Amino acid sequence: MSYLPSGTVYGVLLNFRAEVEALAPQMNQPPYKAPPKAPVLYVKTANTWSPHGSAITVPAQVEAVEIGATVAMVIGVDNDVEGFVLMNDLSIPHASFFRPPVKFKCVDGFLGIGAAMRDAQEVADPAQFRLEVRINGELKQSIDFSQTVRSAEQLLADVGEFMTLAHGEVLMLGCDAGRPLARPGDRIEIAAPGFETLVNTLVKEQA
Repeated sequence: MSYLPSGTVYGVLLNFRAEVEALAPQMNQPPYKAPPKAPVLYVKTANTWSPHGSAITVPAQVEAVEIGATVAMVIGVDNDVEGFVLMNDLSIPHASFFRPPVKFKCVDGFLGIGAAMRDAQEVADPAQFRLEVRINGELKQSIDFSQTVRSAEQLLADVGEFMTLAHGEVLMLGCDAGRPLARPGDRIEIAAPGFETLVNTLVKEQA
């Protein structure tokens, strides 16, 4: 039986240095005129959750989706980290970075969730996580979590400054720049040492 969260799942924007550098010119434009000082969160609602091994339906009018490979923290009973899980935070490509519209992020099935949670006690340092994204067996992206703006510990502390995460809730560590695109028919694999590979296949919505 595959792992599924028992609480709200939160994504995090702008937590990789390359992503911040790429978007820096836009951050200084109206309406914000400065980079955000606190973590920028969004919710991946329960309708988006797709277990490991499942097919994810792409809406008929969408040609390709953006793969957001990441690791997420599962919150424990004492607001600590109980474990880590791989996630594939899919979205329809869009130009709104700061407050991503729900219609691009919260499409049915648009969050692939790893088969099992890895116990936090097995992880010496989340900055050592290394992810590889493959589409149809071909390596498309490598992600190094030593390149985050906020470490896992700092991200949890900074989010805790303005909201309390409950036991079972999930907080992603962010997605790096250079996210590959996948199309209906593609098989997506997200692999990392110590984790079971997360696999999902995209299928086209039937008209």
